[in-house]
Amino acid sequence: MKPQAIQITLIISSFLFAFHGSAEAQAPPTPIPAEVMFGHERLDFQLIVKRDFSPTSKFSLVAISIFAQNYDREQTLGNSIVAPVQVTYKLGKSGFHLTAGAEANSKAGFMPLVGVQHVFASREILALTFVNLLSNQGADGQIFGIYEYKPALNDTWSIYSRIQFMYIQGLSEPMHNRSFLCLRAGLKKGPFGFGIGANWDAYGPEKQTAQNFGLFSRWEF
Repeated sequence: MKPQAIQITLIISSFLFAFHGSAEAQAPPTPIPAEVMFGHERLDFQLIVKRDFSPTSKFSLVAISIFAQNYDREQTLGNSIVAPVQVTYKLGKSGFHLTAGAEANSKAGFMPLVGVQHVFASREILALTFVNLLSNQGADGQIFGIYEYKPALNDTWSIYSRIQFMYIQGLSEPMHNRSFLCLRAGLKKGPFGFGIGANWDAYGPEKQTAQNFGLFSRWEF
């Protein structure tokens, strides 16, 4: 992985936890889902944090950290860091937000971004979509989505399922840059969830692919 992307990710993480502490003192925090998947090729980890600047503010911080590391140290395809951090501004009650921030990406580099976010959340459904314009030696378009479905089985257990994807493509030169698709299916009890997972990643104009299948576990802190 690029040392610059790793350093940027560590800086983002430090700022994120400092911000988390100040937000927690103001209001009960939104759960922070952390997930790890032990696959047949690599370890995958994901952490998502959303914090309002204040209980009445229209501004929020959304930070997502996605990390993948091959068990085989000599195999580099599949090693990845994707870490977007965005400040969002809520547009009324429509679910739409304006966004601005940056993304540290071990394959595509460090990229400032602006865009639009839409979120819908209920007891059973979470739908989060970002459409961004990235600046990295040219303009790239990005779409990023997380969609969860968690219907209750009884008073204790729920089904947990998720589709998550990202696609980055050049705009001036319409070439594929980076993309992935993640699928999860399992069970959830309170803050704890587990099940089976599958990841498909693609890199560069030639869409070099890496796959990973395994078992995941998640906890909402």
